[in-house]
Amino acid sequence: MELEDRIVIKAPEGIDLQIVLAGAASRFIAGAVDLFLQVVLIGLAALVTLALVGGGVGLALFAMTTFAGLYLYDILFEVFAAGRTPGKRWTHLRVVRAEGQPIDLPASAIRNLLRLIDILPGAYLVGILCIVLTKRNQRLGDLAAGTIVIREPTGGRRSVPRATDEQPLRTAGWDVSAVSAEELATVRRFLERRDDLSASARRELGFRLEQGLRRKVAGAPDALSPEAFLAALVQAKSSRS
Repeated sequence: MELEDRIVIKAPEGIDLQIVLAGAASRFIAGAVDLFLQVVLIGLAALVTLALVGGGVGLALFAMTTFAGLYLYDILFEVFAAGRTPGKRWTHLRVVRAEGQPIDLPASAIRNLLRLIDILPGAYLVGILCIVLTKRNQRLGDLAAGTIVIREPTGGRRSVPRATDEQPLRTAGWDVSAVSAEELATVRRFLERRDDLSASARRELGFRLEQGLRRKVAGAPDALSPEAFLAALVQAKSSRS
């Protein structure tokens, strides 16, 4: 079991987020899962291209699909799946920018291009050493791209209905005295405009706000989803003002 390395970053919303960094072991497991899937995809591509096309053209197509499987695989998942490849999703990891924002195409392209160095001299030795020796558990690709790999909470939270006027949540035992008026205003703004956000942006911002504020609230059940927690927080804070 890995010891948790935590850092605190300030989100654009002005809330301090406590982030759990992924360690070398969990990242190695995620990489092994992704490598297995890449080999399967490349193998299937080889069967199709060489069987249907064959010859020099088939070999050229196979080389292109191999490149796509080894390089574009990570980039496409990181950019279009919120920083999660299948291996990272399975191990509850995610790639984000060092400031906490979602990873973008240039950053993903840089960090994955430098895998060619991180993998040396074999079994990701250079990358693992960098993860162990750097303060933010970053391999060379992360250092160059300005990215970090974080561990997402896995408390087995179930999705619950969000708090509304018609269905209020019980917040009598909540201690919300540590939540400031400015933080509460930020939560209110999010709740008011969440329906106008894209699904990924809504999920990302709700997760960030919840992670930054949950440690300031005592008595809140862990089973609440991020949006349900935030709505109940506003309800609890308003009832005490």
